[in-house]
Amino acid sequence: MGAKKGKGSAKMPRIIVLGAGRVGRVIARDLAEDNNVEVTMADRRQEVLDDLKATCGCNTIRENLANPELVRRIVGEYDLVIGALPGALGFGTLSGIIAAGKPFIDTSFMPEDPSTLNKTAISSGAKVLYDFGTAPGISNIIAAWSCSKMKEVKEIRVMAGGLPVVRQRPWEYAAPFSVADVVEEYVRPARVKVAGEVREYPALSMIERLDVPGIGTLEAFVTDNLRSMLKTLDCPNMVAKTLRYPGHAKRINVLKNAGLLDDSPVHVKGSDVSPKDLVLAKLESTWALKRGMEDFTLLKVDVEGSDGKVHRWRLFDRSAPHHGFSSVARTTGFPTAIVARMFLDGTVDLQPGVHPPEALAANDSVIDKMREELKTRGVEFGPEDD
Repeated sequence: MGAKKGKGSAKMPRIIVLGAGRVGRVIARDLAEDNNVEVTMADRRQEVLDDLKATCGCNTIRENLANPELVRRIVGEYDLVIGALPGALGFGTLSGIIAAGKPFIDTSFMPEDPSTLNKTAISSGAKVLYDFGTAPGISNIIAAWSCSKMKEVKEIRVMAGGLPVVRQRPWEYAAPFSVADVVEEYVRPARVKVAGEVREYPALSMIERLDVPGIGTLEAFVTDNLRSMLKTLDCPNMVAKTLRYPGHAKRINVLKNAGLLDDSPVHVKGSDVSPKDLVLAKLESTWALKRGMEDFTLLKVDVEGSDGKVHRWRLFDRSAPHHGFSSVARTTGFPTAIVARMFLDGTVDLQPGVHPPEALAANDSVIDKMREELKTRGVEFGPEDD
């Protein structure tokens, strides 16, 4: 790995990554391979920072990033900021970075709508790319690109999920990132588009089965992962579904129907306890993606035109013990690092404001570069008929 030389040089672009979780570590290590950029990682956990400094030579800052004003001060000296924090911190972090007027790529899945800060970002000069991951993220780019190649679009279908290769009961699941963010997907109403109308359905509903060669049968259920596409893409029918092993939705619905994912506190033996907080605390250890555990990521994006023509795209990745990273962390972190380089070399040239991933679809070279770079990292990505 390339430790940085010439620290402080005005000619060397400086990147700061906020959050040293699984995704943040992938981003930092990938960028640290370049000898012409200086990478800094910020996190509150000293032991994680020490490991990163030892393994990839990046600089480190130990701070609690829950304070937007502190974030604003930290990022002031950097040329590009990358966010890899839990969704609960996403909007505050975004506010702080916009106040600093910095270019920003954000991977957090925040419950708030980032576009509400668009006018503020335009005023400060900040260039923000939000919701950048696998889905939403790459799925948005592909859907938007396919729409641009069709005269009239009839339907968009997105399916995505990351799962452990070995199924272990009772959950047959392992969380590759914040458990709170996973559960948020399960409780937030899912918006889909039907005949030109946006409708809400309970998350985990509209279940269907999908047979995947080499993997087996998975189930797909709706979650609120269309997000910005509901506004930006001219398509009357759109749905996004999350992939799990069969039976997962039924198990989560047992918790939901019993009120165990409710936020409202319950008075128990003299204390007020949120059922959701209690369940999250338990699932943190139960769903932990343990070191060395193999997992895979699958993304399918189908865009159908009114003439019957269909663009079918597929991303697939499977981790291995020698990778050192989970598959979901790879398929979020690698694309983010790739796009970060495009920010720096001018391939991605956004205007000040807050932009969804679809904003990148107008430039064919972004997709071409993404496919090329992901292939070198062992991630399959492209049209299914390639």
